[in-house]
Amino acid sequence: MMKHLLRNLPVCMIILVWMLCSQADENAPWGRASLQAIDYAPHKVVYDVSVPDVETFSRVLDRASYLNNLYHADPFDASIVLVLHGDEIPFFAIDKYKTYRELMHRAWSLTVAGTVEFRMCRVAARGYGLEPDQIHGFVKVVPMADAEIVRLQQEEGYVYMH
Repeated sequence: MMKHLLRNLPVCMIILVWMLCSQADENAPWGRASLQAIDYAPHKVVYDVSVPDVETFSRVLDRASYLNNLYHADPFDASIVLVLHGDEIPFFAIDKYKTYRELMHRAWSLTVAGTVEFRMCRVAARGYGLEPDQIHGFVKVVPMADAEIVRLQQEEGYVYMH
C-alpha cells in the first residue's frame, strides 16, 4: 500500500498544485503573462504610414519613438524611416503650422538624433495641393511612396512595418 502511495505521490502533487492555482484566480486559469527581458539589436525599419487622423498619427510617432529608444538612438546601426502617403500629409504643411504646431515639434524632435527620418510621397502631397516648398524642411519628399518603400526593402535591407 505504501509503495502504491509513493508511486502516485508525484501525480497527486501535480493535481493538488493545479487545483490550488486554478482556484487562486478564476479569471486567469492559465496564470499571468510574464515580461520577457530582450535586448533588441538595432535594425533598419521602414514604416508605411497612411493614417486618417491626428490621434492615429500620434500613435505611429509613439511606436517609432519607442523603437528608437529600444535601439538606443544608435545612428550607426539603426535607421527608422516613416514614409508618408495618407491623410497625415496636411499636418506637415507649412501653412498649417499653427494648427499642428505641437505635433510637428514632436515629429521634428524624433529626427534630431539622426536615426529617424520622414519621407513624403510627392504624388500623394500633390493630391493635397502641396509641393515640396510648402512642406516643413525636416521632411524629404520622394517621387512615390510605394517605390520608396520597395527600394528601401530591396536595395537597402529595411524591414517593413505598417
